[in-house]
Amino acid sequence: MTTPGFGELSREHEEFRQSVRDFAEAQIAPHAAQWDREHHFPVDVVQQMGKMGLFGLTAPEEYGGAGLSGEDGGFTSLCLAIEEIGRVDQSMGITLEAAVGLGINPILEFGTPEQKERWLPDLVSGQALAGFGLTEPGAGSDASASRTRAALEGGEWVVDGSKQFITNSGSDITSLVTVTARTGTRTAADGREKPEISTIVIPSGTPGLVVGPAYDKLGWHASDTHPLTFEGVRVPEDHLLGERGRGYAQFLATLDDGRVAIAALAVGCIQACLDLCVTYAGERQTFGGPIGRKQGVAFQIADLEVLLRSARLLTYAAAAMKDRGAPQKEFKQAAAVAKLQTTEAAVTATRIATQVFGGYGFMEEYPVARFYRDAKVLEIGEGTSEIQRMLIARGLGLPVE
Repeated sequence: MTTPGFGELSREHEEFRQSVRDFAEAQIAPHAAQWDREHHFPVDVVQQMGKMGLFGLTAPEEYGGAGLSGEDGGFTSLCLAIEEIGRVDQSMGITLEAAVGLGINPILEFGTPEQKERWLPDLVSGQALAGFGLTEPGAGSDASASRTRAALEGGEWVVDGSKQFITNSGSDITSLVTVTARTGTRTAADGREKPEISTIVIPSGTPGLVVGPAYDKLGWHASDTHPLTFEGVRVPEDHLLGERGRGYAQFLATLDDGRVAIAALAVGCIQACLDLCVTYAGERQTFGGPIGRKQGVAFQIADLEVLLRSARLLTYAAAAMKDRGAPQKEFKQAAAVAKLQTTEAAVTATRIATQVFGGYGFMEEYPVARFYRDAKVLEIGEGTSEIQRMLIARGLGLPVE
């Protein structure tokens, strides 16, 4: 594959998109409504996604991945897969996004050779999933306020605390969760004491790790999401991921990629809304003709097309920047812009789609209702819209706090 330019995808990328779309329409779309109703996490389908290689697009071949580099457009390929899965089911889209962005990537980027060899093959193959434990009851956007603590005792990390809203953390195939924890304090340049945040890998089944009941969420019903509690959890010292005290910086770098991936999920949501509305407006009859003849409806659907095109351009321009190795400062700004605009556009798109469907849009038997519920969290996860605006303002040189 070749890295696309602004607003442009290579032939190889389009062929890859079509292969994922075919899989999504055949294996996910027919069951998405039932999984949503039953709050069912389809492990078998997740593992089929693994067999397709979707979890290993950017992972090296030595760990079972496709080994796609930036030059090959590997990150763009991942975004395309997330978009196409999300076009039929946002729950499965976020499962893929979180499995790679929050599960695999931290180990791939910051792990030692031994850690990579130990954990990556199963994660890359889709036979196992990993979660990333950051958010806490009192620490979300302000991750430095984490209360979870880890102390080094006799060659082991002893972890105490809790996390919430953790994706892929309690499924039948979850093998580990990577958590941020306070491992001490450090003196900052201004002389103030600040918490030292480190990242530690905790395998599933470790004594003291308590996985709470799955959340009863507004949307993403088929996604696996749990609270976690750590009660004197002990793991070997070599389960520290990356450099001690660099956990916060690692988390920020992880989220830059994740914001573009979430934008791709939002693009899938907008595309679904447009597709559904075009079909419905051509079939639904009122006053002797299809509702698509009415400007009031047609103009709303035209707005969906505008939302989609702008969202897709911003998302894949940012993905292309990642693939070609753009400076981190530039990529961070592009990622924040893409995440902000695209996720807010997705929420708008679902509102428009529900309005086009009228009373039927309020009924759970129609997929627009599911997309309406699923969209809101896109403005919250991996950095709220407010956080994106703050990052963008800082990128412009404004001294915003």
